[in-house]
Amino acid sequence: MTDSDRRRRCAAATILRMSEPAAFTTFATAIGDCAVAWNRVGLVAAWLPESSAARLRGRIAKRLPGANAAVPENAVAAWIAAITALLRGERADLRAIPIDDSRLDAFDRRVYAAARTIAPGRVVTYADLAARVGGDATARAVGQSLGRNPFPIVVPCHRIVAASGELGGFSAPGGTTTKRRLLTIEDARLDGVEDLFDEPVPAGSPSR
Repeated sequence: MTDSDRRRRCAAATILRMSEPAAFTTFATAIGDCAVAWNRVGLVAAWLPESSAARLRGRIAKRLPGANAAVPENAVAAWIAAITALLRGERADLRAIPIDDSRLDAFDRRVYAAARTIAPGRVVTYADLAARVGGDATARAVGQSLGRNPFPIVVPCHRIVAASGELGGFSAPGGTTTKRRLLTIEDARLDGVEDLFDEPVPAGSPSR
């Protein structure tokens, strides 16, 4: 088989995966109802809690209009159990969950693969993650890529923070409030910055 044949077969396989209908389910967690969607390759998307069940389903329908609600079994049920465990404070490792990133461009795939190496309870800066990605990656480009992340929690974009000691952005519902909550659940700390992810102490309150 020639290189040209291999490329054609790879492209055809990608088109086939993209045309496959995904299944989805919602499930209760310690932070509210989340959702995942999957196909035969792996996880297609994940959603953090919205303000209502109707809004969550609306988000699913917008991203995956052909997706069908389904009862998760076997591997998918195990993925959901691991996500649920992580969100109640266990150090669950989600790196074994396969993701279908065939719809993503090459740079985003590199960023998400690097982000998945960050363990629960650990954080890195956008610049640090850019260094892990390598090549032409910059902190700004990495941040923009994470803002497009379709797999929150499984691709732990909440574990990447600003070099200034601030949380940085977070595109999921709730913004930085949700990011702070996730990092608090994981008891995460950035070396050299005490209590970065705790709720700020109001002015005039006694220090801890």
